[in-house]
Amino acid sequence: MKKSIFAVCDLEAAYACNLMDYLNKKRTTPFEVQAFTNVESLQEFTKEHEIEILLISTRAMCNEIRNLPVNRTIILSEGEPLQDYLEEYPFVYKYQSSDIVLSEVMEYYAEANPQPYVLANAWRKTKLYGIYSPVGRSRKTSFALTLGEILSETKNVLYLNFEEFAGFEELFQTTYRADISDLIYFSRQKGDGFIFRLNSVIQTFHELQYVPPAISPSDIRDVSGKEWLDFLDEIIRCCEYDVIILDLSEQVDELFQIMKHCDRIYTPIQEDVISQAKLAQYEKLLRMLDMTEILEKTHRLRLPLQMPQKEGDLVQQMVWGEMGEYVRSLLWEEKQDGREPVNNGSEKICHAAGTAYGKSGKAQGGSG
Repeated sequence: MKKSIFAVCDLEAAYACNLMDYLNKKRTTPFEVQAFTNVESLQEFTKEHEIEILLISTRAMCNEIRNLPVNRTIILSEGEPLQDYLEEYPFVYKYQSSDIVLSEVMEYYAEANPQPYVLANAWRKTKLYGIYSPVGRSRKTSFALTLGEILSETKNVLYLNFEEFAGFEELFQTTYRADISDLIYFSRQKGDGFIFRLNSVIQTFHELQYVPPAISPSDIRDVSGKEWLDFLDEIIRCCEYDVIILDLSEQVDELFQIMKHCDRIYTPIQEDVISQAKLAQYEKLLRMLDMTEILEKTHRLRLPLQMPQKEGDLVQQMVWGEMGEYVRSLLWEEKQDGREPVNNGSEKICHAAGTAYGKSGKAQGGSG
């Protein structure tokens, strides 16, 4: 199925092209993104192509645009008062992060009741990596984030956190408009347009994409194991991820069933007597429940003790510190042992898949 067109039109060429590049690199974006730096090139393009979403700046918007074959027009505002004829359109503020711009655009689009969208290459095999430990203070989230960041240098990776108190808003000094519980709610409604809702929620750490964790422990506990599996299946069907990292906890219903679906499980351990006793009880329970397959794909890890500084980029401190060195060594050893995850020919590219159109209406860059 050919992707629909998401057009960005802004007289500020650098902004239009940079936003196009960013959107085309996000493998969950279900559109082919094209950038236009003037109205004339946009009009020429629409003679042969229908546009699904048009994100257009207030300076570029004019009456001629209203007659173009565009399904959904969204105004890119610089904060100025909108002219009367623009008030019928939803708008997003231009000077904010690309994540937020995309989030708001997808939110408006999802509200328009779009048809369901499934990628033509939904046959791809997405790997599920579970990170779990019965031992407290095992540094498993530090490991999971570092693993995700390093894998995302060459693969398309999504990180999901299932802890009762992830603390991300405090750690990263941000506020989330929505989180994983909102996606679960939408998934339960069995409505169309899940991928657009997903895109309205997803955030990024550098190249790693993630869904903000739930704010309340009850939001995790109230989801059944089947609902979690259906949720993961919907992401896999709709998106182009090579790896999904699950940062698991005891809060997850039917935890072991979810772990059975993982291709690999990493279990950080500690050397003290109490931690070893907890690990022994956990492994004994798995054998009693006849779930030894979980043990067979489990890799025990003795993680380095790295204490990131409160100031600066927390994730990058881990990526380029002892934890990052440990993860790179681990991945190298797994590659030598033949346990490296298959990439299915979808190694992350570092150039845009779209094309920028300038004054002449001719392509100015990018690749198809």
